Amino acid sequence: MNPVTGKILHRLLNHHGFVSGGELCQELQITRSAIWKHVSLLRKAGYRVEAVSGLGYRLDGLTGAPVAEEVVPLLDTELFGRSFVFLETTDSTNLHARALARSGAVEGCVVVADHQTGGRGRMRRTWVSPSGVNLYASVVLRPPVSPVRVPEIPLVAAAAIHGALEVACPLLAPVIKWPNDILSGSRKLCGILCEMEAEPDCTHFVVVGFGVNVNLDPVPEELCGVATSLSIETGVPHSRARILATVLNRFERLYTEWLDRPDLGFLLPTLERHSWLQGKAVRIEQFERILTGTVTGLSAEGHLLLRSEDGTVTPVNSGEAHLQSINDQTRPA
Repeated sequence: MNPVTGKILHRLLNHHGFVSGGELCQELQITRSAIWKHVSLLRKAGYRVEAVSGLGYRLDGLTGAPVAEEVVPLLDTELFGRSFVFLETTDSTNLHARALARSGAVEGCVVVADHQTGGRGRMRRTWVSPSGVNLYASVVLRPPVSPVRVPEIPLVAAAAIHGALEVACPLLAPVIKWPNDILSGSRKLCGILCEMEAEPDCTHFVVVGFGVNVNLDPVPEELCGVATSLSIETGVPHSRARILATVLNRFERLYTEWLDRPDLGFLLPTLERHSWLQGKAVRIEQFERILTGTVTGLSAEGHLLLRSEDGTVTPVNSGEAHLQSINDQTRPA
């Protein structure tokens, strides 16, 4: 959305009645025909703008798109989302946010895209990112903590997104799959990817990227049985702007509290109560080994606690977790 169109949208959003074309012309120093062209652009973008001769223009409905004009009015944050970058298309919001962070972007800067050409998940997987339906966002953080604490941040983000989805969809029962996914049943709703730049004793910045399947319907054939969306699970479409604002509001509160705590202890009850893996037999695939056992909980540092057959509990700090089948459990490790 170009700046002038955005200003007209902002003006209409903040006025309950009609705004005359003359007022808009005077405020923006453009002609009535130019105003009409920008209104046409808003309509093309999906906004319902009523035009009445002698009265002017009135906004009659929002699109739910995750643009600043729709998201920022819903924020109660101090930092998160106050610097807001919306891109129609980008390779990856994380890559764009990292570039901004290196250039001095403030903490809480948010990068949002309608479409990604190179969306990424963990383990270098591709994140399918079609336009107009889902939420793709990254937040720049500058936590004054040692890099050893940074791996706790994905679980702070997961708790925030989980809570936001519960608010947005009260009948949904999302679960958290350690370390960075939100599921409905066994199908993925959301993935989180955190990347940092640091020195041994100093964290320069962290970029927290997340993708939420909001109105994706149907799921692409290659993801059938693996992914789902809020609209599929609830049967109704959802506002991407409202979901993003709810995530940012909750994320800032939890992140601020995390900075004041020594570890994740304050979040463990929530993380374990909504854990998809809690009490289940799992197989953890790491780059050089495979671990098996039963999940007994999380450590205060965010490690998965895995109890083996001999009763030994091992903290696992990374890996890809899979539920074990009956055959897996009877096969020698």
